[in-house]
Amino acid sequence: MKLISWNVNGLRACVGKGFTQFVTEQNADIFCVQETKLQEGQITLDLPGYRQYWNYAEKKGYSGTAVFTKEEPLCISYGMGVEEHDHEGRVITLEYPAYYLVTVYTPNSQDGLARLAYRMKWEDDFLAYLKQLEQKKPVIFCGDLNVAHREIDLKNPKTNRMYAGFTDEERAKFTTLTEAGFIDTFRYFYPDLEGAYSWWSYRFHAREKNAGWRIDYFLVSQSLQDRLQDAVIYKDVMGSDHCPVGLSIDL
Repeated sequence: MKLISWNVNGLRACVGKGFTQFVTEQNADIFCVQETKLQEGQITLDLPGYRQYWNYAEKKGYSGTAVFTKEEPLCISYGMGVEEHDHEGRVITLEYPAYYLVTVYTPNSQDGLARLAYRMKWEDDFLAYLKQLEQKKPVIFCGDLNVAHREIDLKNPKTNRMYAGFTDEERAKFTTLTEAGFIDTFRYFYPDLEGAYSWWSYRFHAREKNAGWRIDYFLVSQSLQDRLQDAVIYKDVMGSDHCPVGLSIDL
């Protein structure tokens, strides 16, 4: 199976920059999208062969996720069942016979770490949600997790250490995810690969210089380790300040 995830930073703009062509070319079994910045009815996507599931933020032009899948799921749910978190369209869960697929757009801690305390609560509740699912069957989750886990995961770790996305607190929460049994699939295959990033600032020609961050992920339950085949970062795909990431897995 081939799975792809992409923070499109505004789907309507990304569609104008080749989004639909990329989806068609890749022909993934499941395609997950974050930061759609849409409300219902604001876009019609022609994606033959795909069922489409959308979770919209209540706030217009903000957040939002979507999943396009060839195989009809047994069940779809939106949010994680926590009132505090479920107004921003950040989580979609698809249940299949052998696994759960979750796409997530983790809240940014924002400038001045204004939302860090909220982010910490989100992290705890999201992990609890994943472990609850895992009691029934293995979990694959993907999306923009808004954190570079290790120094190797961003170009300038020293100067970014206490900024949103690379605080000690956020990185520790990611470590907690891995200690809870979830595998960072890209590092599973490429533990020491440097310069592998999925997001670049629009400023200072960051993408040209590859001064980026790896903040987009596929993680899987430990029980799926033997089924992993490859992980990929589509670094040359334009259309957003993020590039897509992918996972090949034998399911």
